[in-house]
Amino acid sequence: MPLFTTPPKSICILRLSAIGDVCHAIAAVQAIQRQWPDTKITWVTGKLEAQLLQHIDNVEVISFDKKQGWKAYLTLRNALKDHHFDALLHMQATLRSSIASLMIKARVKLGFDKARAKDAQWLFTNKKIDSAKSSHVLDGFMAFAEKLGIEDLKVQWSINIPEESKQKAINLVNNKPTFIICPVASKAYKNWTVEGYSALANHALKQGFQVFICGAPTKIEKQLAETIIKQTNQQAIGLIGQTSLIELLALIQQATLILAPDTGPTHMATIVNTPVIGLYAHHNPKRTGPYYQLDHVVSVYQQLITQQTGKSIEQLPWRARVKDDNAMSLITIDAVITMFDNLSQKQEQ
Repeated sequence: MPLFTTPPKSICILRLSAIGDVCHAIAAVQAIQRQWPDTKITWVTGKLEAQLLQHIDNVEVISFDKKQGWKAYLTLRNALKDHHFDALLHMQATLRSSIASLMIKARVKLGFDKARAKDAQWLFTNKKIDSAKSSHVLDGFMAFAEKLGIEDLKVQWSINIPEESKQKAINLVNNKPTFIICPVASKAYKNWTVEGYSALANHALKQGFQVFICGAPTKIEKQLAETIIKQTNQQAIGLIGQTSLIELLALIQQATLILAPDTGPTHMATIVNTPVIGLYAHHNPKRTGPYYQLDHVVSVYQQLITQQTGKSIEQLPWRARVKDDNAMSLITIDAVITMFDNLSQKQEQ
């Protein structure tokens, strides 16, 4: 039974990170907005993620800077001292976010079902979503909207990319077929091999693509980009640290094809309907892969998790992960090149 039969006046969304999960949550929030356009939405999110959320309509964005430690919670409490929500959608099952939820006054505090809750999230909520219809993270978020009483659960996105960001991307692409490699995930074990990325960059260059290497200005991303560029005889173009989050989204929108491991840009590509090759070994792509592009994934997850556990995916817990730091190296260059060729040929048709 839905929690609301009439539109609530206000809802708070609590999803601090990461970029990919925030992309999923946007679809759920915008489903709520379609049915209840007058409901005020406030979203508590991470400092980086706020850069993306400020470009969606009719959402008050409150940034939570985890680097401030305990001060971040006090800042959040002060920011929300005059707010009292009809419902809090507690969309992140971590202890940090659960502590943050204590700073948010709401009559209903809706959390995950038993399969998806962890870190004792159930102690911080008074209502639970029903079991989601699929294993995908996004469908778990949509279950929040459904529990509230939302009927149209179509997955779609509307992001207001600023004109200056669009123009920067258009100038960079310059009407050329463009292949973007975002090589680094938040955890190093999710990254593919430098040999693999370099081989795909060289293959794309031979096919007439220009190749951009994109990412944040971290040490590992800079080093990896430099190596890939060197392996292409300086033909690939390094854009590490040269785009904001919204500028990266604009660039992905203008590109022909994206390559990335299990990380935010795979989902950003899905938002703007750009073909993306997702690389997976540790997590089930049916749970964390690019929502509308799961058939573009190159994955060794199923064979590895079966080898490690002796069980089928259906017999394993929802979060079952392959525990092998070298698992991504088992994704073959040939398999990724085949997917690249298939997708680039579709683009030409």
